[in-house]
Amino acid sequence: MMTRFINNVKTTILLAAIFVLFVGIGGYFGGRNGMILGFVFGGLSNLIAYFFSDKIALMSTGAQPASEAQAPQLYRIVRDLSEKAGLPMPRVYICPQAAPNAFATGRNPQHAVVAVTQGILQACNEQELTGVLAHEICHVKHRDMLISTIAATMAGAISSLAYMAQWAFMFGGMGGRNDNRRGNPLGLLLMIIVAPIAAMLIQLAISRSREYNADSAGAELCGNPLWLANALGKLESYNKRIPMDVNPAQSHLFIVQPLVPGGLSSLFSTHPPIQKRIALLQEQAESMGLTPRRIAY
Repeated sequence: MMTRFINNVKTTILLAAIFVLFVGIGGYFGGRNGMILGFVFGGLSNLIAYFFSDKIALMSTGAQPASEAQAPQLYRIVRDLSEKAGLPMPRVYICPQAAPNAFATGRNPQHAVVAVTQGILQACNEQELTGVLAHEICHVKHRDMLISTIAATMAGAISSLAYMAQWAFMFGGMGGRNDNRRGNPLGLLLMIIVAPIAAMLIQLAISRSREYNADSAGAELCGNPLWLANALGKLESYNKRIPMDVNPAQSHLFIVQPLVPGGLSSLFSTHPPIQKRIALLQEQAESMGLTPRRIAY
């Protein structure tokens, strides 16, 4: 309950921050016209992030809805875990990606989506798949999905502001003739340099702690932390070798960091170290009287 409350507070703060950011920067660089543009742009970003987060994430990965006839094992596991967690059954999607991975999206448990890649269905056994899906179901329960999508939207928005600053620099700003801040080279230069860094820091600050929380809660939900620990080791091994066709700004949604073509994955690294996650899960297993065993990946 406390986790959900904290996440709701974070969501509200992020939504408000989008407005403040766009209106403030718009006013600084464009005067009254810039404030109006920032207000409109910030409002649209909030609406898109809240109501269309799942569609954005699914389209970016090429995920398609899967029927129970197509994936009976997947449906059975998701249904069992959802019932155990006291949640409605989320929609189930499959991404046509060879790299094994999974993510959850949606603005609340009633509109949740759990998506897996085709690769994870082939790479993981039933126990490992159960551990992964338990992790994603806990993201749904903690309402992490909306925060992640808003973080991605905000990161993209800040990056967009950097591009706007570049154009303002070239064309002398958006304000009137009497605006002394018009075309301020130092302010514009700082915006161009700092904005992409700020965008990445937002993703880093939000994504890392949520993965640890979902690991621990998912291990409790499935009943065996070693199932998820073994899956994480296997997924990391595969994703280091198999590139995934996904926007780098969306990579934080996945349970493990995907390898993005072009060497951009390290710039958008939002996940805590896999070995630390595995070690914590093994400690959790030992506290439950289970003995970790080494798995060959």
